[in-house]
Amino acid sequence: MEKQTAGHDQLGDFAPQFAELNDDVLFGQVWAREDQLSPRDRSLITIAALMMNGDYEQLKYHLQHGKDNGITKDEIVETVTQLAFYVGWPKAWTVLKMAKEIWK
Repeated sequence: MEKQTAGHDQLGDFAPQFAELNDDVLFGQVWAREDQLSPRDRSLITIAALMMNGDYEQLKYHLQHGKDNGITKDEIVETVTQLAFYVGWPKAWTVLKMAKEIWK
């Protein structure tokens, strides 16, 4: 897995501890435990959580990350359709529009 540096790049000078936790702990340690849960599955879980909360800024990155981790167009469509009934139709609409751009 490629080392994540978004925290340091975007917030390192403002919130260095937060950036370190983001890059080194969340992405460096938790996401790296592939023997526990595959990156693809971690992406699906993360996408679902972000969609539920309406965290669209983060979701755009994680949709692309999910695609890079092997989630197919059909899988993301099915995942978002399933979630629509639990987290809201407008959220699903928004996420499918974002996914359409990423899987085009």
